[in-house]
Amino acid sequence: QVQLVESGGGSVQPGGSLRLSCAASEYNIACMAWFRQVPGKEREGVAALYLADGYTTYTDSVKGRFTISRDNTKNTLYLQMSSLSSEDTAMYFCASNNYCSRTFPLDVSTYAHWGQGTQVTVSS
Repeated sequence: QVQLVESGGGSVQPGGSLRLSCAASEYNIACMAWFRQVPGKEREGVAALYLADGYTTYTDSVKGRFTISRDNTKNTLYLQMSSLSSEDTAMYFCASNNYCSRTFPLDVSTYAHWGQGTQVTVSS
């Protein structure tokens, strides 16, 4: 069972930047993703990375502002976030699976393993 541990969340002013990290306990991973959720709403896929070929995809609202990447030597996934707004305020979750369909890369059903989440708050 892969264990995922997120870090890097916190409070930031609008327009600011933040980098989230997700450390994985195993290397048998085919895809990883970041999701976010606010109370009362469904978990939303933010960005996904397929490790075999480096394919990445983003939800429209973060394109050009967020970048997903991975350090293979550290087995750690990152989400670099910039130009943050209050609409980005949410609990952010890391997810992974060792077999990944390309059909729905930002759907919760694609991922079997989840971290506990890290809170991001964007406020002045």
